[in-house]
Amino acid sequence: MDPMDLSYAVIGIGALLAGVMPRLVARRPLSVPIAFLLLGMLVFAVPSPLPDPDPLADPALSAHITELGVMVALMGAGLKLDRPFGRDRWSSTGRLLLIAMPLGILSIALLGWWALGLAPAGALLIGAALAPTDPVLASDVQVGEPSEEEDSEDEVRFTLTSEAGLNDGLAFPFVYAAVAMATMGAAPGAWTGHWLAVDVAYKLTAGLVFGLGTGWLIGRLSFRPRARSLRLAEHAEGFVALAATFLSYGVTEVAGGYGFVAVFVCACTIRASERASGYHTVLHDFIEQIERLLTVGILLLFGGAIVGGLLGPLTWQAVALATAVVFVVRPATCLVALVGSSLARPERGVIAFFGIRGIGSFYYVSYALAEAEFARADLIWATTGLVVVISVVTHGITASPVMTWFDNRTPTDTDVPFAPTPAGSAPTAPRARSHEAGEPAE
Repeated sequence: MDPMDLSYAVIGIGALLAGVMPRLVARRPLSVPIAFLLLGMLVFAVPSPLPDPDPLADPALSAHITELGVMVALMGAGLKLDRPFGRDRWSSTGRLLLIAMPLGILSIALLGWWALGLAPAGALLIGAALAPTDPVLASDVQVGEPSEEEDSEDEVRFTLTSEAGLNDGLAFPFVYAAVAMATMGAAPGAWTGHWLAVDVAYKLTAGLVFGLGTGWLIGRLSFRPRARSLRLAEHAEGFVALAATFLSYGVTEVAGGYGFVAVFVCACTIRASERASGYHTVLHDFIEQIERLLTVGILLLFGGAIVGGLLGPLTWQAVALATAVVFVVRPATCLVALVGSSLARPERGVIAFFGIRGIGSFYYVSYALAEAEFARADLIWATTGLVVVISVVTHGITASPVMTWFDNRTPTDTDVPFAPTPAGSAPTAPRARSHEAGEPAE
């Protein structure tokens, strides 16, 4: 049997199920990622000539596969955000990025050093890889497709979507720090200056600038040409979203910046160029289909890696750490970050709980292991894989019932904050939630 022929058959089955499965699990305590993770385990458990999906066998290949999945998901996340950027409107997102994520990286790194006995470089790597939330596997708790209303999203879905869109790129400096420690030593003086100047300041700035630039260019080409025949929006070509993804990512990476930051910024810039156009829905739907296919493929390979022994190096300390990442570190750091915010307690609780980990974590571990030698790489991968399994199962089962409860609950005066109003003005009622945005992603 030709392994490629069998691979084509598996890909075909996976693609077919990708179109059917979301409708079968909608409104049920089950998620598409759980189904495809189990399918991958089943497929690779049967003796066959399929290729070995062990990510440790070829870290560079694993990095490229997961890199593609993340960048496509980031474009989809940016395109479906209706809310314009603003300090107050994005304040919850800022709190999670500037407070919760660094606290998460520090907490997980300390646990990795203390509980797993990892070297400082490995501990920092596992902290940087596991702290960001995932834009790929979190569709059940994110906003829906684009609409013409700027404030159509509820605060929970908006915060989770925008956080996942930005924290993947913002975690990269810490991954670079781990690589620098692995290659130059843990002494800060050997690498800190270059890291601050290049890996933090320059690369983040380049990601922002090139993301804005490519987004502006695609927006102009889509909506602004005088000749209607040249306007991309007039032709409803969805593949332009894929072009924007690769262009923003590729140009930024060539310039030495963070491509993940650029892709998300590019998507938000395109979205802001003409908010009332239905073309955004065309772009979003196309990129969402590509994202779904890539997600299916990666989860099938992940399931095969589990069957092949990816989790074999786990110790009880690693199991405890993985459990703590999902159920303790994420909720605690988020609740700390949201102290003093205008969010109600239920909103804070839902945001803190749904810190979904996934393919972005795989990318960072694969990338770092391809760039440098890390002690106990097998344990780092096993712990990362277990965190993703716990997250996929826990959040996959709870996403639908929790979000349904959240949408249908009856707010009280002490539960939902009112917007501040000038003296003598009537109080403003809180913005109604968008139930349309709460529909399960298909």
